[in-house]
Amino acid sequence: MLLSLLLGFGVAVTFTACDDDDDNNDMNLENDNTNIIVTENITENTTWENENVYQLGGRITVEEGATLTIEAGTVIKGEAGTGPNATALLIARGAKIMAEGTKDEPIIFTSVADEITPEDVAAGNFGSPNLEPVQDGLWGGLIVLGKAPISASNDDGDMSEVQIEGIPTSDPNGLYGGNDENDNSGVLKYISIRHGGSNIGEGNEINGLTLGGVGSGTVVENIEVVSNQDDGIEWFGGTVNVNNVVVWNVYDDAIDADQMWTGTLNNFMIISPGGHNFELDGPEGSEGETGDFAPYNIQNGIVIANTDNIQSSDLINTDDNTGVHFDNIFFTAINEGQIINRVLHDIGDVAFQNIVLNVPEENLADYVVDGNVPNGVTAGSQPANPAGIDISVFGWTWANEAGATNY
Repeated sequence: MLLSLLLGFGVAVTFTACDDDDDNNDMNLENDNTNIIVTENITENTTWENENVYQLGGRITVEEGATLTIEAGTVIKGEAGTGPNATALLIARGAKIMAEGTKDEPIIFTSVADEITPEDVAAGNFGSPNLEPVQDGLWGGLIVLGKAPISASNDDGDMSEVQIEGIPTSDPNGLYGGNDENDNSGVLKYISIRHGGSNIGEGNEINGLTLGGVGSGTVVENIEVVSNQDDGIEWFGGTVNVNNVVVWNVYDDAIDADQMWTGTLNNFMIISPGGHNFELDGPEGSEGETGDFAPYNIQNGIVIANTDNIQSSDLINTDDNTGVHFDNIFFTAINEGQIINRVLHDIGDVAFQNIVLNVPEENLADYVVDGNVPNGVTAGSQPANPAGIDISVFGWTWANEAGATNY
């Protein structure tokens, strides 16, 4: 009775959540009816329910051995903060996140400045009621780490595990990498991540979705990233495949891959990033010098390179040792001076197939470095294989609701 009276008057109450299904956790929660402020790491199996808003009161880690389940339609909001006070949800190696939204009830990660509610989501209103889709850096982002192989190095040579960017080295939960290609970090389905990317340090922001050493046993599909200060999605090694992605209005690279990621990105839309549409690096250390590595695959996508709001820097950016195969990607809204930056690689294996640039055919060479148009790159006004790109699956996204997916 006393607890009910306190809650009725809006008094914050600290308690420990538990139930009979071992679906509990010893973190502190400050509850004012539907707004639950999460202040400590998650060390036991925990469920976040969709009638509540979960407010990240700092960098919250799901620690090894624990599983965080997030119900469809749940809203998670990060508090403002930079440097060591930046908020983020971190899934450590050996932990799991089971976040299975649906097209009718996506899971929304956003800022406390966003007035969106679970009732909005339940009613089918997935866009922010008060924030514009160009407001960035208001909180951190979602970081998932695993035990799959990476190719990393430091001054001492090759490394099988390293600290993820954006997390201080004093936090051991930030380590990723290992030797389990099939490692399983859980499920991410129908997830929209918005207004993030707060600055950790000079030139070091948090990506919308960071995947560090994430294994192929993890399911990642139907993901939207909107207005992040850093990259939309960045892979650091690992083997995870990602399907059905929209990256809209991020202020650095839309798609970034490092440290010998060997998965596939399939069926995607990129809309006006502020950096590269693709920033794709090769492996580090001795592996990066030998060229003995499998390329990853990026296929079936639409790239709207520029809008009135944001202009991207170039079309595709790779390193001399990048290994990547592109297939069936259509670039449109291209500005003069934007190019595919490299077609001849010293070590890496880069291949182009069915890559179409929406530019006049007589000017195609102007959009490739040194005018050297590789096989598989052509000029045209539509994708080479339109049937291979299914933009209907993006109907649930804020980008689609705002008309940004039209091309």
